Amino acid sequence: MQPKVMMKKKNISASKASLILFLCQIVSALDVPLDSKLLEELLQPPTITQQSPKDYIVDPRENIVIQCEAKGKPPPSFSWTRNGTHFDIDKDALVTMKPNSGTLVINIMNGGKAEAYEGVYQCTARNERGAAISNNIVIRPSRSPLWTKEKLEPNQVREGDSLVLHCRPPVGLPPPIIFWMDNAFQRLPQSERVSQGLNGDLYFSNVQPEDTREDYICYARFNHTQTIQQKQPISVKVFSTKPVTERQPVLLTPTGSTSTKVELRGNVLLLECIAAGLPTPVIRWIKEGGELPANRTFFENFKKTLKIIDVSEADSGNYKCIARNTLGSAHHVISVTVKAAPYWITAPRNLVLSPGEDGMLICRANGNPKPDISWLANGVPIAIAPEDPSRKVDGDTIIFSHVQERSSAVYQCNASNEYGYLLANAFVNVLAEPPRILTPANKLYQVIADSPALLDCAYFGSPKPEIEWFKGVKGSILRGNEYVFHDNGTLEIPVAQKDSTGTYTCVARNELGKIQNEVQLEVKDPTMIIKQPEYKVIQRYGQVSFECIIKHDSTLLPTVIWLKDNDELPDDERFLVGKDNLTIMNVTDKDDGTYTCIVNTTLDSVSASAVLTVVAAPPTPAIIYARPNPPFDLELTGQLERSVELSWVPGDENNSPITNFVIEFEDGLHEPGVWHYQTEVPGTQTTVQLKLSPYVSYSFRVIAVNEIGRSQPSEPSEQYLTKSANPDENPSNVQGIGSEPDNLVITWESLRGFQSNGPGLQYKVSWRQKDVDDEWTSVIVANVSKYIVSGTPTFVPYEIKVQALNDLGYAPEPLEVIGHSGEDLPMVAPGNVQVHVINSTLAKVHWDPVPLKTVRGHLQGYKVYYWKVQSLSRRSRRHVEKKILTFRGNKTFGMLPGLEPYSSYKLNVRVVNGKGEGPASPDKVFKTPEGVPSSPSFLKITNPTLDSLTLEWGSPTHPNGVLTSYILKFQPINNTHELGPLVEIRIPANESSLILKNLNYSTRYKFYFNAQTSVGSGSQITEEAVTIMDEVQPLYPRIRNVTTAAAETYANISWEYEGPDHVNFYVEYGVAGSKEDWKKEIVNGSRSFFVLKGLTPGTAYKVRVGAEGLSQGPGVRSSEDVFETGPAMASRQVDIATQGWFIGLMCAVALLILILLIVCFIRRNKGGKYPVKEKEDAHADPEIQPMKEDDGTFGEYSDAEDHKPLKKGSRTPSDRTVKKEDSDDSLVDYGEGVNGQFNEDGSFIGQYSGKKEKEPAEGNESSEAPSPVNAMNSFV
Repeated sequence: MQPKVMMKKKNISASKASLILFLCQIVSALDVPLDSKLLEELLQPPTITQQSPKDYIVDPRENIVIQCEAKGKPPPSFSWTRNGTHFDIDKDALVTMKPNSGTLVINIMNGGKAEAYEGVYQCTARNERGAAISNNIVIRPSRSPLWTKEKLEPNQVREGDSLVLHCRPPVGLPPPIIFWMDNAFQRLPQSERVSQGLNGDLYFSNVQPEDTREDYICYARFNHTQTIQQKQPISVKVFSTKPVTERQPVLLTPTGSTSTKVELRGNVLLLECIAAGLPTPVIRWIKEGGELPANRTFFENFKKTLKIIDVSEADSGNYKCIARNTLGSAHHVISVTVKAAPYWITAPRNLVLSPGEDGMLICRANGNPKPDISWLANGVPIAIAPEDPSRKVDGDTIIFSHVQERSSAVYQCNASNEYGYLLANAFVNVLAEPPRILTPANKLYQVIADSPALLDCAYFGSPKPEIEWFKGVKGSILRGNEYVFHDNGTLEIPVAQKDSTGTYTCVARNELGKIQNEVQLEVKDPTMIIKQPEYKVIQRYGQVSFECIIKHDSTLLPTVIWLKDNDELPDDERFLVGKDNLTIMNVTDKDDGTYTCIVNTTLDSVSASAVLTVVAAPPTPAIIYARPNPPFDLELTGQLERSVELSWVPGDENNSPITNFVIEFEDGLHEPGVWHYQTEVPGTQTTVQLKLSPYVSYSFRVIAVNEIGRSQPSEPSEQYLTKSANPDENPSNVQGIGSEPDNLVITWESLRGFQSNGPGLQYKVSWRQKDVDDEWTSVIVANVSKYIVSGTPTFVPYEIKVQALNDLGYAPEPLEVIGHSGEDLPMVAPGNVQVHVINSTLAKVHWDPVPLKTVRGHLQGYKVYYWKVQSLSRRSRRHVEKKILTFRGNKTFGMLPGLEPYSSYKLNVRVVNGKGEGPASPDKVFKTPEGVPSSPSFLKITNPTLDSLTLEWGSPTHPNGVLTSYILKFQPINNTHELGPLVEIRIPANESSLILKNLNYSTRYKFYFNAQTSVGSGSQITEEAVTIMDEVQPLYPRIRNVTTAAAETYANISWEYEGPDHVNFYVEYGVAGSKEDWKKEIVNGSRSFFVLKGLTPGTAYKVRVGAEGLSQGPGVRSSEDVFETGPAMASRQVDIATQGWFIGLMCAVALLILILLIVCFIRRNKGGKYPVKEKEDAHADPEIQPMKEDDGTFGEYSDAEDHKPLKKGSRTPSDRTVKKEDSDDSLVDYGEGVNGQFNEDGSFIGQYSGKKEKEPAEGNESSEAPSPVNAMNSFV
């Protein structure tokens, strides 16, 4: 019992006594021990133990349960009020009260309406000692109203402006949770730029073109009724203006410069600031005149929301949010006031008093504003309750004086302000009870000599009994300093001695009676260590022993524990624990440390320690070490269903201690001859308990291991066949992947033989569609690893599980995995395809992603098909060379590299899943601007005279625009190769030759020639020529007209040579602009051409040709020429089956065969013969030759477009195979392959590949209308 202070009676007035009680807060009361038997016997006023919350929102579709539970002696009866008046439940057939309880059940599911039972309910629990009341329980059914219909106009917004999409959800009870999604039920991504406010509106700090969409949908989720309401989709169209104007921040919410916010103590404070601006503003929060509270402050919604949890009055103040970007800032100040609903400082506590005693109930609460305190007695305001002369109300305190049994009652304290209320029940229970001793009779206490002894005497009585202690049956009352008497009745002997042993009697008495109880005390001898462990120094590999000899009381059972460095001994067979000692065998350096002996009994514990130091052993002669010999004499004992004990005899360790043994097993039933690892044990251990699996024929062998290596395996043990059992495990790696749009292929890794645990291994395959309330479908299959489910919807998730079973039963319930049925081709094409031409060779394409539900598979990315339609400068069509780029994931843009300047292109976009490509978007036409031209195709210098030269040239192969002119520059070269003054001439673009006059005779000139467009000058071509000395053409060696035809990795060099025969030509080349030495290639024979191989694509090279072996003078060299290799192109892929000419040819052949068959049939019916060859010879068609008689094949067929004959034997093979270079497009060959990759931003980082066709592939898309799939199984 807890000590209590009893008030002594004094001859003073009642008012002074009350004042003393109030000032000193002395409560004279009894503590009732928590003894279940005692509590069952004592009378007690009611106490509310369980009740429904004050604000109770119920589901209108389910029964309403209003809880009210109470305890008391005798058990209380219950009644209810509704809206302040008595609620007669007997008059309402839908309302029942649970037996022995006050809980109400309103049967809504049998025709009742929850709205009819809205109101304020209060429960009263009453017995003869008083009445306790519950809180006011406000019952309100939850509501999830529909969205009001409204006409939503499309939002047209200029790029960079701010935008607010209002949600305005219906008012529900409780308020709904708001979130924004699209038509595909995917949450709209949010960021610092786009985010949802606390009111549910969607805020755009600035809009971007990618914000254009027609499916901004606000959803309201009412959790109480598990319903979701959807607002009509909102359309947003962003139009661009160039340039986009940047803006400094402006606050979208809250408006103005200041606002106020009131929050209650203990709640979560949420402050919000969302700003418009371009660039997107960044939000920062500060508290004026203070710091934000540490550990309670959090930032949410990209720092737009300040969250402070568990607020208190100290959190009141001004909070400033600052929105800032590069152009400026804006701020808003929110003045926060923290109010407080009432909260307890001191709640009233139950009083148990004896007749004539005094006490008080204290009810203190705080709040902002300060709460009002009111009292009730048995549920009735105390002002109108029956009078009780023993009580006096003084504000928040009730003072009781000289109470009687009739003073028992339940008092209610109500503390309330405008933000709420607190209600507490506290009873005053006046009891008159004779003494009772709760400590069991003859309880035995045992202590060690010279330690304290505490003898209990738990008691109860009213008035509070007095306690006395005696030793022995007829002993005198115990008094003196050697004893301590506690207020709860306990007797303490501070220093118990052996003579303290004996019987002690506790006596409790009050004015209503007397009772006594005896307890026994035994004093034991202490435990001692009479021989302690001593400090030891031992050589490595030696043996050491520590002693620990103890003395203890004969009636106590000691236990000895050894520790090393205050931790358990190592799990090592070298440590041997004896009755009085610890022995360590074969000591190693790691055994160095402190060893402690601990002796425990039920009453005391002693310990002693000693240090072990390990030193090196003296030098020993060299020893030959080898692997250990194999163990032998293997024996199996203790055979059980799941375990067996294996023992063996170690072989010779060959001077290197055995560190461990490896045990292996063979399954002679399932895998004979294959040995598996089982376990390993330390080298000091020669027996091991092995865990076994059912239905396995075991043989074991042992391998010894030392530092040198592993021994040979031992001879196998005898065989042991374990009994069959249910499988212990299920198949692993369970997967569900559809191979067709209407199936689900379930695969798994089968159990190994010894995992089957018995004969007849099978599998139970179960599946059901995820997020659909379907039952499991199951099938039992043989010992296979695959099962195909047919007739499934296309690409839907399935829950899958595979359970093993055998002839004895099933394995444990397997885990569920998620798989998907088969994919089908995507249903729709990407929309809103836009092309932005960046320069003459690069463009950027944008598109809108397709809804995920139309992908009908795992989204792999998007393919962009693009091809050149025609050159704008030549206005001539050519074979279409299609290029394909693939962009992984849900990207919505990409870069198109390697375009030709001044050309017209088309492109379309297709979505790709695991099944293939979806339909193409409509072709988008775009044009590239002009670029600089390539070099003139050739430059020839002819007809040299004394003072003139004739120049002829060809237009550039790639004009890349409209040619405006040619630029000719030339200068003389002397014998030392020094250059003279440079002369420049501009030539009209329509000229192709020029005669240069007034030149110096017998002079070498170097010419530089290039073409121009409006964009600039192209690369130049160079040549050298010499005017003659007189009219007779001299014979001198020279190399001129060096021309180059370059491809990706090679170039064809040709030249003209004038001079003596029998010379050796060579070609020198290098990277243009590089200072590296020229590379030299020898030309075989007297050829005037050479192929340079191994060049780098897209690189400019310089080249010149030389001749050696002249009979007179040194060799000669041509002038330097510059060329550029083409960009890297991936292998062209042509699907011959989709080519127009091939389809036309096949149709013509089929039609011709059909006509021949019809004619032959008619002729045969007439009995005549049809001379095919004569008819064909008579009416020969120059385009179609007759079939050859020898092999039945057609003759040559001329294509009207390109007049290229299709030779015999050149047709597509009959097995419809196509060479790799003509195969269908693949993702590997394009944007995602080795030759074509893109960065995350869509920039091109590799080469691209093309697909060559005669005409653009059009009309191949399926015209079948896809069936829409509208499914929303769950929201996250």
